[in-house]
Amino acid sequence: MNSSDISWNDEARAKILEDSDRVLREAVLELAKTSEGRSADEVYADLFSALKDKFIDFEPGPDIRTYADAIVAGEFSGE
Repeated sequence: MNSSDISWNDEARAKILEDSDRVLREAVLELAKTSEGRSADEVYADLFSALKDKFIDFEPGPDIRTYADAIVAGEFSGE
């Protein structure tokens, strides 16, 4: 077996992605409930803080900024 043969099967890969989407969704919606009157930079920092220890080698991408901006703009109902 080659090292390139080591990977998650399709079912596990789908579950990992589903779980990571859920963690992101929960963090965004929780902050949407509590971030009224805060700046996008403050919300971004809170999102980063909420997510950084949930993932191995977490590197925030543009999604985090997009969600921070959307929270500040009131685009999420918090539900």
